[in-house]
Order: sequence, then structure tokens, then C-alpha cells
Amino acid sequence: MNELPVVDFEAFARGDARDQDAFAMAFGDGLRDFGFGVVANHPIGAARIARAFELCEALFSLPEAVKRSYVVPGSLGNRGYVPMRGERAVGARAADLKEFWHIGSETPDARMMANVWPGALPHLRSELTALHRDFEAAARVLLRAVARYLALPGEHFASMTHGGDSVLRLIHYPPVPGDAEPSAVRAAAHEDINLITLLAEGTTGGLELRGADGAWMPVRSLSGQLVINAGDMLQRATHGRIRSTTHRVANPVGPNQSRYSIPFFTHPRPEVMLEPMPAPEGWQGPPLPPISAGDYLEERLAAIKA
Repeated sequence: MNELPVVDFEAFARGDARDQDAFAMAFGDGLRDFGFGVVANHPIGAARIARAFELCEALFSLPEAVKRSYVVPGSLGNRGYVPMRGERAVGARAADLKEFWHIGSETPDARMMANVWPGALPHLRSELTALHRDFEAAARVLLRAVARYLALPGEHFASMTHGGDSVLRLIHYPPVPGDAEPSAVRAAAHEDINLITLLAEGTTGGLELRGADGAWMPVRSLSGQLVINAGDMLQRATHGRIRSTTHRVANPVGPNQSRYSIPFFTHPRPEVMLEPMPAPEGWQGPPLPPISAGDYLEERLAAIKA
């Protein structure tokens, strides 16, 4: 079987106990077996997502000097603009062939860095702040489903995200340049750091996950669906019961055109301790030690900075 499970968001959000159990089982099995799943009938409006992609294209069409004026020093790329080749996956020989922009919560919190907004696009702030809020609400519902799947209290994971620094990323993969290093790809093989990622998939294909057999499998979704994948924090907190799967964005094999995508990385509060569940049956090696989400994030961000 090489197709990701597709689940109906409304079955969990508004269904009865039987519907919620069925959703949690299908969604959880997908995250266990693939680390990925696809969610249909979700509450984020199609018009809002379409507008976000329009703004994404406009943002990266700004002059290079203007974009670079929104690089945020000392943020480890966690806010503002990150130029082409500004990120390198751990173990990759070449930096990724992408540029991106990070937007965090607009909720006032002295612990969080401020967002930066280009004056040339006056509607960007209101549109993307609303999209960030909608993604965060949907993520909490999906985390409740994961808790149900694992027979944990309903808010076990979702409560970790209140006050967390979840990040909306706008990504532009330009046409692959002719002078790119032979090993360079749009996004090299990596795992996400956070709890779960919600992805309004790209304008063209290219996203692939590595299956249990080591082969690369294309990730496909239909218009209006979200692709969901588990991150390393969720894998750690579940002691491996949920998989954080290696994935990549391959270079185009057809027309060498731009690709845009919009993922939302759901993060816990920095002080939340990632205390793993008891080791599952058959686990080999010592139990995973607890670590704070903030320390874990800093370690990983430092490792991937090109």
C-alpha cells in the first residue's frame, strides 16, 4: 500500500464518539506507518489559502535588496526572510535551493521575537495573521485526535501549544539555477523538528517521503486538502509510537518552474518538557530522557543553519 490515508476533519471536529474513534484510528495509523496523512474537509477556507499563495508570490517577487532588508540577525532564521541557499539540512552537502519567510504569532509575548512585515505589501500582515490563527486552531484539533489514538487525555498534546511559537513559513523554490551544485535539491532529506506540520501543498509536485523500505514515495493531495506530518518532538514525546519521517522536495523533472508552498510548524511552549511515554514493547536501548522543547529547538536550529 503506497497511498496516504485521507481523513475527514469534520468527522472528528463535529462527529459523535464513534466518528471520532474512527478518525483517530485512521489518522493515528497513518502517522504510525507513514509519518504522514491527508486531511480533507478542513476549516481553513479555500479563498484564504488562495489569497495566501497570491501574497507568497508577490512577496518573493520583491527586489532582492528589499527582501534582504528583512533578514533578522540572531533569529536563526525563525523570523523574517531567509535568502536562497540560507538553510542546509543536517548531513547535506549543499544548501537547499529555496528562499523563505517565517511568521510567528502576533500575540504579544515578551519571550517571542517580533514579526517583520514589508511595507510594500500592506495586506500581508492581516491576511497571514488570520491564516496563522486558523492553522493553529486546526492543529490543536488534530493533536487531540493523536491523544485519543494513544489513549491519553484529550488535551495532552494540544495544551502544549498554548503560548507556543508556532511558525507559518512561506516558501519559494525558484527554477533550479544552472550553476547549482550537482547534489543540490530544493529541500534535502530531513525531518521536521516540531510536533506536527500542516501543509497547504505546493503549486507543483516534488514533495516525497522515505518509506520504511527506504524508497522515496510521492506525497499527493487534492486541491483543498492539507498534508499533515509528524515532527521529531511528537516522535520523542510518544517514544517512537508516532513516526517523524524523512522527506524532501525533489528537483523538477518536467518544466523548470517556480514552486510555492505554505507549511505551518506547530510548536509547544519553550518550557514544556518533552517527557516521553514509557518505552514501547520491543524498544532497544535506554529510555529517552526528557528535554525542554526550547532546548530541543535551539539545538536543532543551530544544526541546520547553513
